[in-house]
Amino acid sequence: MREIARRLGRSPSTVSRELTRNAATRSGRLEYRASVAQWKAELIAKRPKPSKLVTNPRLRHYVQERLEGKVHEANGREIAGPLQAPFKGRNKPHRGDRKWVNGWSPEQIANRLQIDFPDDESMRISHEAIYQALYIQGRGALKRELVSCLRTGRALRVPRARAQAKSWAHVSEDVMISSRPAEVEDRVLPGHWEGDLIIGLNRSAIGTLVERSSRFTMLVHLPREEGYGLTPRTKNGPALAGYGAVTMTNALKKAVTGLPVQLWQSLTWDRGKELSDHVRFTIESGVKVFFADPHSPWQRGTNENTNGLLRQYFPKGTDLSRWSDQEIQAVAHTLNTRPRKTLGWKTPAEALNDYLKSIQQRSVATAG
Repeated sequence: MREIARRLGRSPSTVSRELTRNAATRSGRLEYRASVAQWKAELIAKRPKPSKLVTNPRLRHYVQERLEGKVHEANGREIAGPLQAPFKGRNKPHRGDRKWVNGWSPEQIANRLQIDFPDDESMRISHEAIYQALYIQGRGALKRELVSCLRTGRALRVPRARAQAKSWAHVSEDVMISSRPAEVEDRVLPGHWEGDLIIGLNRSAIGTLVERSSRFTMLVHLPREEGYGLTPRTKNGPALAGYGAVTMTNALKKAVTGLPVQLWQSLTWDRGKELSDHVRFTIESGVKVFFADPHSPWQRGTNENTNGLLRQYFPKGTDLSRWSDQEIQAVAHTLNTRPRKTLGWKTPAEALNDYLKSIQQRSVATAG
């Protein structure tokens, strides 16, 4: 029981009460059944008194008018708008016309009531009560069809746990860019990289890695996985496009081994889930991974600038999977042998080579 509570993030006593309260006795012994527990929960949830929207016609009219009221011009003339395209399944039409309505959210309605009727306590209702009146028949006097007037147009509510799920669950506090060592920022010592993907047609991609100090660029070949295009894509199916988490980690690990260990100290990446397996990458390669803040491309400015240069060779809207590893490495070589103003007109290859020579000289002096 304690293990169940730990996994659910609840107190053991809460789980104990749930088991005791909703145990079924049909078999002659106490046995917990989820179906029986749900039936009992719904039975207890039934209200003994009618909803406010049933007993207060003025409140019901106000709510319905803000949900499905007609759209009007500033002078009061009604605008019909397009005809409603049929819903496909339970949700709103994809890229199809929807009925033009006021479309206030339940939260907007609930809070506006306090402004429009400051002294009338009967004109009060919570946004949750409006949602329940829409989604749970028998809870209120609102027609179920009114859910189409909500912005999302969903016929079913999204579970709260899913709504609160983190978009970047793979990014923890210790790998945020704020935890990155200060030495990375000044660009004095090479070995700190920025990375991202450039995306092409049909989910094709090429990995880009740029060293912050020398601007040396490495391109990561991401070929299609076996079976790509042979079967229809399925939700949560295998990532066959070439940059799934496992494939991406393996490709980066292979790229790391091509340069001396002194040149791989850290990697700052975008928020993309292609590097959600970053823990394994750090353990196996020794390279610490950090993630930029959401919608903050300037935190990886060197990489973003390089991606812009690469678009000369790999334009948007083109299939990047047609290029072989040999061909994309030729493009990387072209950039690395192009003089840069920020390097005093040295090339990135020359700047990196100078650093490697200085390391060798220091090691020889130390050995002597």
